[in-house]
Amino acid sequence: MRAIIAESPPGEVARAAGGKGANLFALSGSGIDVPRWAVVGLDVFQEFIAALDESGRIGALLDEVTPDSAERVSGQLAGLIEAAELSGRAASVIEDAYTRAGSGRVAVRSSGAEEDGARLSFAGQFATSLNVTGLAEVEAHVKKCWASAFSERLLLYRLHHGLPLHGAQLAVVVQEMVAAERSGVLFTADPVSGDRRRYVVSSVYGLGEGLVSGAVDADTVTLDAATGAVAETVLGDKRERYHAPASGAGCQVSEVPPAEREKLSLTPKELARLHEAGTRVQAVFGTPQDIEWAFAGDVLWILQARPITALPEFAAPPNDAPEPADGEMRIWDNANIVESFSGIVSPLTFSFAAHVYGKVYENYARALRVPRAGLREIEEWAPQMLGYFHGRVYYNLLNWYRMVGIAPLYKLNRKVLEIAIGVEEGLDDETAEAIRPYTVSASPRDRLARARTVAAFVHRFLTMNRSVERFMAYFYAAYREFDNVDYDALDGQDVYRRFRALEKDLLEKWGPMQTLDAAILWSIGGLALLNRRWLPDAPEWLTWSAASPGPRVESIEPARALARLAATVRADAALDRLIRETPAEDTFAALREHGHTGFLAAVDEYIAAYGYRSLDELKLEVPDLREDPSTLFALVRTALSEADADPGRKADAYLDAHLRGPRRLVYDVVRRKAQSSLYNRERLRFCRTRAFGSAKRMLRAMGRDLARTRAIEHWNDVFFLRLEELRGVYEGTTGNTGLRGLVELRKRQQAQDGQLSAPSRFVTRGAPYRRGNLEQAGFTTGPAARTGVQELRGTPCCPGVVEAPAVVTDTPVDVNGGVLVTYRTDPGWVAALPSASALVIERGSPLTHVAIVARELGIPTVVQVKGLTAELETGMRLRVDGATGTVRILADAPDAAGGAAGPAAAKDPAGA
Repeated sequence: MRAIIAESPPGEVARAAGGKGANLFALSGSGIDVPRWAVVGLDVFQEFIAALDESGRIGALLDEVTPDSAERVSGQLAGLIEAAELSGRAASVIEDAYTRAGSGRVAVRSSGAEEDGARLSFAGQFATSLNVTGLAEVEAHVKKCWASAFSERLLLYRLHHGLPLHGAQLAVVVQEMVAAERSGVLFTADPVSGDRRRYVVSSVYGLGEGLVSGAVDADTVTLDAATGAVAETVLGDKRERYHAPASGAGCQVSEVPPAEREKLSLTPKELARLHEAGTRVQAVFGTPQDIEWAFAGDVLWILQARPITALPEFAAPPNDAPEPADGEMRIWDNANIVESFSGIVSPLTFSFAAHVYGKVYENYARALRVPRAGLREIEEWAPQMLGYFHGRVYYNLLNWYRMVGIAPLYKLNRKVLEIAIGVEEGLDDETAEAIRPYTVSASPRDRLARARTVAAFVHRFLTMNRSVERFMAYFYAAYREFDNVDYDALDGQDVYRRFRALEKDLLEKWGPMQTLDAAILWSIGGLALLNRRWLPDAPEWLTWSAASPGPRVESIEPARALARLAATVRADAALDRLIRETPAEDTFAALREHGHTGFLAAVDEYIAAYGYRSLDELKLEVPDLREDPSTLFALVRTALSEADADPGRKADAYLDAHLRGPRRLVYDVVRRKAQSSLYNRERLRFCRTRAFGSAKRMLRAMGRDLARTRAIEHWNDVFFLRLEELRGVYEGTTGNTGLRGLVELRKRQQAQDGQLSAPSRFVTRGAPYRRGNLEQAGFTTGPAARTGVQELRGTPCCPGVVEAPAVVTDTPVDVNGGVLVTYRTDPGWVAALPSASALVIERGSPLTHVAIVARELGIPTVVQVKGLTAELETGMRLRVDGATGTVRILADAPDAAGGAAGPAAAKDPAGA
């Protein structure tokens, strides 16, 4: 037997901590500030009662219980329990619990196995003692708690609810007392009306005992559940204050000065913190909560929480819709963010990415000389560029409109932004015009400040190539220092210091480079305008093909190296057979066993050059090739199909035929700017991948450090922590205690989230997690149903017409001449392109990495096809027109008896 603590295994907590103990475990595991606690478990109580009942005396007394005899039986049982000696094992557990709670003043609270449940709370039925000091007193009060399992009230309560009298189970919580200046109760639903749109706060000075006992007339404040706004305030008299006595257990009472009685005991800031805490606690348990809290100094402590039982059904007013209709509107769209962060994403990856995005765009604003007042406004929204719902990452879309508004030509930029990131629908003009990155008045001072920002942007736009070259030289010099370190050989604290240096030296230098994104929007927008004016009959794909950076783009280099490996394999029949037939995880050993040393040397060279690459390479939890080289062999196998020798020069041919003279010269100037901007963006994306690769290695080393110190159970549990929590461990602002429980909670949540199908876009009003928002968002427990549509339409990227069977997949595979159909891609999918006759993507944009490479390979490509993966299935015969953006179903997939559709594809390169 042992005391149960925040780091105990969840199974032990569920089995032996009782209701109140289990709730404290969940609160601590969620990172909520809870005073130190430990639980004397149910097993200790059971052993104690079993020893005491050897003669059958307790059972006989319980058999006598009736409403008339409950008082007598309770008194006799209490006498037996409080007079009994503790066994050595029981005394040891109690001492351990007292030590873990700080060995000072503690509260000793009962924690029944049935207590604080959703149906029956047992609130007030068991014993609680406050300000208990000294081990002997703690032991005595633990026995008082055990005796309360047979109190008159409890026996009558059990009789009334039809619960058995025998087999009582009671744990005891020993919890550190805090020197509360104000304390009280927070209900996350109105306990009288049942209105879940309201939080109710009751507050008194000192300890909450005066409130709980009813001796003190408390302040009562009603808050809006969504916003935290104060809806109603009732000032209580608060004549008395309960606090710790000079000696002994219990509470001492003193008078509150009249001046303090006449004002609210909580400040607006404290009410806001209570609202935030209530929302967090309710999210932990999923139901309205009755929360005891206390302010001590500047810390808000959550003492305990239980479900509000018997909550009345609330009848909403007639026109009160379930979805929120007020509050700030936010649009969440996964657009091309799914190229970087697909599916379920770990808390560490999301929080790291959100931190990086926020810092980059704050520094971008500084680079454009945004005035100080404007920077303060930008610093409010820049950390919120991304959202996180049911484990998925979304753009907080309106903040991206704000971001492009920092640069000049907002109307043009926002239109191109919508196409470039692949949103499902553009923003209406009225809303778009109302969005601004910061406030600019018509005053001469603000106009001058805006002019400085425009001038700074134009200067960076014109000198972008030189700026990129300087940044690249700086980046690789710094990156080599981080890349040539064995982080597993370092102490965790040293690894963390280097991680902070990585943020400072690499990630925080990225801000000025975001001018490149604005340059892309300008130049692509310029090409689109020239096409409309000078080439009104031009196909839609022309803008994207004309802007393609060409074969020099760095993103093609790993694909070329992979193609060279594939060519080596094709040239050796035995090696080809080994690669195709051996499971990827066994291939490395098989190559060594069969003596393919030359090919292994080529593999080592590839990993040395591109080891930071992987599928889902920006997800920190996904190993790169250096950690797991087996994925390389899967990519090689996919690359064994040879690409058609189509150089992808259709844009040149079209322009040569339709545009000449001075107009062509102007067009080519804008085109070269678009091409160089995209070329440089792809180079910077590789820098980003390398920086994330270094961060991956460091975070893995920190995970192993935390596992060695038993802060977490397994090293890869580190990915279930948020970045700020991991920082806190190494900076001394977050204790190791509770991390295991937090990890277990998040693992369970991730498993539940993984069962959901996620919408690509949704809107929230007010607080995003407010009741009604996510319920209306479209997260469902099953795949979307087919509508039976025969033709789908998206954005054309690369011309050409193909008829071939569909291969619908969520991983890059050899499609053997079929049409590669997928929801999203990332750079790792490039290896699958040579085997595809066409590429169709549901999400993403014409500027996603794979779309750019597909154009260079001349593969007909369509992106942004809404409902694609719901409507298509492997084996359907498709007609893909990369010039018009249409995908037509020619025939359904054959049934199992008929076999899979053949791989042969009919391809018309001139299908434009």
